[in-house]
Amino acid sequence: VQLVESGGGLVQAGGSLRLSCAASGYTYDDYAIGWFRQAPGKDREAVSAISSSDQSTYYTDSVKGRFTISIDKAKNTVYLQMNSLRPEDTAVYYCATSEGDHNLLLLRMWVISEGVEYWGQGTQVTVSS
Repeated sequence: VQLVESGGGLVQAGGSLRLSCAASGYTYDDYAIGWFRQAPGKDREAVSAISSSDQSTYYTDSVKGRFTISIDKAKNTVYLQMNSLRPEDTAVYYCATSEGDHNLLLLRMWVISEGVEYWGQGTQVTVSS
């Protein structure tokens, strides 16, 4: 599976960005896909994820109400709409995916365990204060 990310950049606090990740090469119809991020000097953390089969979603607490994940199954593309951005959102954002049917419980387990099969190369998001 290949993942191609786009949409990162520099934005002022309070602004918005939309990240896109186009996936290709899946063997199976269903998969979990989402975004992780890593800021300088910090551990990588899960931001948001979605199941292609039932559209279950996961958000880390710090982005709830500000970020929205969505999927275009026909294009195997996932989007992360990021609003009300804060300086603490600054990080490299990585698209990640694993094949298989993930209901809400399995999606949460996938995120928590970072059971990721494939990673994108990452896109920089910088939020200035």
